[in-house]
Amino acid sequence: MTIINELQLSKDLIRFPSITPKDVGAIKFLSNKLKKLGFNCKILEFKGKGSKPIKNLYARIGKKGPNLCYAGHTDVVPPGNLKDWTVNPFKPAIKNNHLIGRGANDMKSSIACFAAAVSKFLIKNNNFNGSISFLITGDEEGYAINGTKKVVDYLKRKKEKIDFCIVGEPTNPNKLGEMIKIGRRGSLSGKIEISGTQGHIAYPHLSNNPINTLIAICKKLKEKKLDKGNKNFQPSNLEFTSINVDNKAHNVIPARARAQFNIRYNNLHTSSSLMKKINLIVRQISKKNKCKYKINFIANGEAFLTKPGKTTLMAKKIIKKITKINPKFSTTGGTSDARFIKKISPCLEFGLVNKTMHRVDECVSLSDLRKLTKIYNNILVEYFK
Repeated sequence: MTIINELQLSKDLIRFPSITPKDVGAIKFLSNKLKKLGFNCKILEFKGKGSKPIKNLYARIGKKGPNLCYAGHTDVVPPGNLKDWTVNPFKPAIKNNHLIGRGANDMKSSIACFAAAVSKFLIKNNNFNGSISFLITGDEEGYAINGTKKVVDYLKRKKEKIDFCIVGEPTNPNKLGEMIKIGRRGSLSGKIEISGTQGHIAYPHLSNNPINTLIAICKKLKEKKLDKGNKNFQPSNLEFTSINVDNKAHNVIPARARAQFNIRYNNLHTSSSLMKKINLIVRQISKKNKCKYKINFIANGEAFLTKPGKTTLMAKKIIKKITKINPKFSTTGGTSDARFIKKISPCLEFGLVNKTMHRVDECVSLSDLRKLTKIYNNILVEYFK
């Protein structure tokens, strides 16, 4: 039986410049590693109209008993200006007991830790009663159209059951062991376009400036508090991310003005209920100011909460034992692929420290790599007892 070293596999995976949606061989490399452990591996490539094809991996060992799944992604965000890095982001290096490279933190090293944990588990538990699986996508950092969402649909069609899933995203703000994610806020994006009447700046009474209407809408939407939060979630929040007019002439009142926004919302709302509220405000103000309007929404994922059960509490106990920190249950942060997986399985998210994710010189402590492998291994042992 092959033993996988978490540090070596982390380095190997980081060397693939798998910037979304490019795979460049990362999925196949991981598949070959898992095959050597005895996994049945299936590379699933999905594509759709107007989107890039994405390679995904579903690997499973064992046919009977409960199926414990690990979910993660091999795609990474762009490194930015290479001159700002102290190392080549795709040539991993160790400095001050930290592994540096794009994906070291988010989240190739976490995948490596779980693979290493599985290899050690199988040495002592070759005939365990159950199944272990990997659900790995190459489309988490992108639009997530042809990634985990479609793998979940594939698993449902194949009647492939997952009993519990660990999503290996970096969940800890400062130290390994601080935080377990048991849910996520929803995400709703929108674009508003207001149409007025173009005209000469010296004769405003002959025009209808859409900027005034858009500003009134933005003000109203920001002033309207969506909620105060609840026991499990922080208050929902709307942020405007751009306002555009595309008018270079200083003496012309423009015909159109546009804004875009994103709402991170808790489980007191749905994307549908928020769309109705926003539509009402935009319609009322536009009508009052005699402007036309358009709104386009993109629902990126609904808010959800997985109430801590036996497996989650077991994982919390193991994390506390190994890190000496009592982890907090949380729903903070951005979206993750757990929003798709929760449709077929209860899940928790636990991985590395997220302090340097998406930053220059993204890194992970070598000590954390060893500890995370130990945590994952202990979870496997306890789960299949």
